[in-house]
Formats: sequence, C-alpha cells, structure tokens
Amino acid sequence: MRYAYPCNIIMDDEGWLIVSFPDVSEALTSGKTRDEAIELAEDALAVALAGYVHNRRDIPAPSPAGKGQDLIPLPPVVAAKLALYSAMRARRMTKVALAARLGVSESAVRKLVDPDHRSHISRVERALKLLGRALVVEDKAA
Repeated sequence: MRYAYPCNIIMDDEGWLIVSFPDVSEALTSGKTRDEAIELAEDALAVALAGYVHNRRDIPAPSPAGKGQDLIPLPPVVAAKLALYSAMRARRMTKVALAARLGVSESAVRKLVDPDHRSHISRVERALKLLGRALVVEDKAA
C-alpha cells in the first residue's frame, strides 16, 4: 500500500487553513499559511495513525486523491511500521511469534511496530520480509 493520504484544505472565516483527511477522520489540523498547514497535517496524520496501532485498529487504505485534494505522505519509517503492523494483523501473527522468527525479544518487536518509537528502517524491512512483504521507495517532485 502507498502511505500517502488525500486531504481537504479549506479556509475558515478567520483565514485559517483547515486540513482534514477523509480516510482518517481523527487527523485534523490548521495553519495560517499553506506550508504551515501541510507541515502540521503530516504530523496530525502520523499521530492519528499511531493511535490506530495503539488501539489495535486496522489501518485504513488511502483513497485516490480527488480533484482539489493534496496527497500527504507519511515519513518513510512510519509508513514501514504501519506496513509491518498491517502485515502482522493480516497474518494474525503475534509479536511473540514474530520475535521468535526474528530472534529478538517481544519488546523489540513492540518497538518495531510502534510509530512513536525510533527504529532503523532496515530492522522494520527485515521483519516485513519475514512476512512476505517488501518496501518500495519512490520519490517525486516536492
């Protein structure tokens, strides 16, 4: 899955740009300028999806961007962690079972799927490979 979510940006009566995500209703923010609103939207999206992990909810797939919508990508490590979390849920694999396959502790796997914990992307990638998944990186004009 491509971890870039469409957002709506509207101006309120006081001139603030309000950013919302149709696929992740918990992600809502605002900014005075477009750049500020987009920057804060990236953070709001990551925090909201981390909440899905903490509450053991499925990660929603991003819908295609509609007319006038911007796509907000997640930071690469966060996207990788969400992919790992989703792959584990799809296979009904526990953290203990994945830890055994990786030769690490359960707490190490807990950190691998926690979007709020810093991890090396190579460790997340290794866990994904054990689950039959691979990361694909792309770039685009900013």
